[in-house]
Amino acid sequence: MNAPAPETRPPRHDEAAHTLLAFAAEVAADTGVVARLVPHPTERTWVRLAGPDGSEAWLIGWPPGTTTGWHDHGGSCGALVVVRGELTEHALAMPAPLTSGQAVRVDNPGITQRCVPPGHGLAFGPDHVHAMANESPGTPAVSVHAYHPRLPWMRKYLLTGDRLVVSHIEYAEEWTNDR
Repeated sequence: MNAPAPETRPPRHDEAAHTLLAFAAEVAADTGVVARLVPHPTERTWVRLAGPDGSEAWLIGWPPGTTTGWHDHGGSCGALVVVRGELTEHALAMPAPLTSGQAVRVDNPGITQRCVPPGHGLAFGPDHVHAMANESPGTPAVSVHAYHPRLPWMRKYLLTGDRLVVSHIEYAEEWTNDR
């Protein structure tokens, strides 16, 4: 009796994240879509877009110094591509707490950092926890983000010293109105 052949395809969430990354790159290259974003000098702004196969996408404007804070994507896969400016991702390299008030200890090097320049992007699976920021002192940024399935909620986290704690949960209704 022969053993089954090893799985050669990436896990389903990897396929979804890479499909989202390709879609985000396509949208980022569409100057007509990017022009729909009305920037604000001090607050992030966004426009919700339809994504492929029931996913959702967001065109986001990032004034200098703005950040998302630590968050996850409610079990959705995601991808982003930077259109203009540069974003920095701070990502948790370990399992995150899942319930409000629950905490995990974050040891160095429990957090990774990477810069995402214009024309580049990243894709991630359903358990990814990160904070995105425009750390530039004077240059606005624009990016395209896509998620599958649509975001049901996002857990928001606080990082205090070496403790990452779920602070609250934001539901889709709280951010679906375009700004």
